[in-house]
Amino acid sequence: MISATAWRLAVHDSLPSTADLCRSRAEAGEPEGLAILARQQTAGRGTRGRAWAGAPGNLFLSALLRPGGASREASQWSLLAGVALAEALSACLPDAAIGKGAGLALKWPNDVLLHGRKVAGILAESAADGHGGLSWLSLGFGANLAVAPDVADRPTACLAELGTPPSPEALAWQVLESLARWCGVRARGGFGPVRAAFLARAPAHGTLITLRLGDRKLGGAFAGLGEDGSLLLRAGGRVHAFATGEVTIGNGA
Repeated sequence: MISATAWRLAVHDSLPSTADLCRSRAEAGEPEGLAILARQQTAGRGTRGRAWAGAPGNLFLSALLRPGGASREASQWSLLAGVALAEALSACLPDAAIGKGAGLALKWPNDVLLHGRKVAGILAESAADGHGGLSWLSLGFGANLAVAPDVADRPTACLAELGTPPSPEALAWQVLESLARWCGVRARGGFGPVRAAFLARAPAHGTLITLRLGDRKLGGAFAGLGEDGSLLLRAGGRVHAFATGEVTIGNGA
């Protein structure tokens, strides 16, 4: 289990992708605890192959874990990373902003929202060990601190809208500390406490959502998370569980 003091943070002025470097180090046998921060990222990527804008002043961080366990549990770690990132970002919000309701929300499986707009996201990648176990896990954290990039299909936000944002280095250490703490929570109590923490920041039960599965869209009501972290969607008089997909709040595209 990683401790808050065990991280080895490597800071780069510029990288194509912290996730790609973390992956190559993991495949080369790097022990867990490596964290890679880039002040600028020139070829970053998000989920489903999307480009991730790399403006200076924003957070581009990847962390390497070797937690063991079954490879089928890899998706749960994305939710844990989201909880840790939201916790770290929440600590950076000005008290006045929090008083005005500027809280952070989590959108399954890997987005952090500020006032309904994407402010941060997670990219989780992993490899199996050939025996059904998890060989390594790379958790990528991207957060809009100074700049909210223009994204064609979704509104974005940044912490600078609320006041002076933290530096990427300062937030990186806060994220890593929070990540280590939640790794400890999971080691002691399993996935249940992580699931509960995610749901505490998730949409209210009954909120209308749209789930995109490739070219297919399915609308319904948010019904929580399964015990394994799957999305529960109430539609057609039944509750359906989904392990993958992309959620939009509301019944739009």
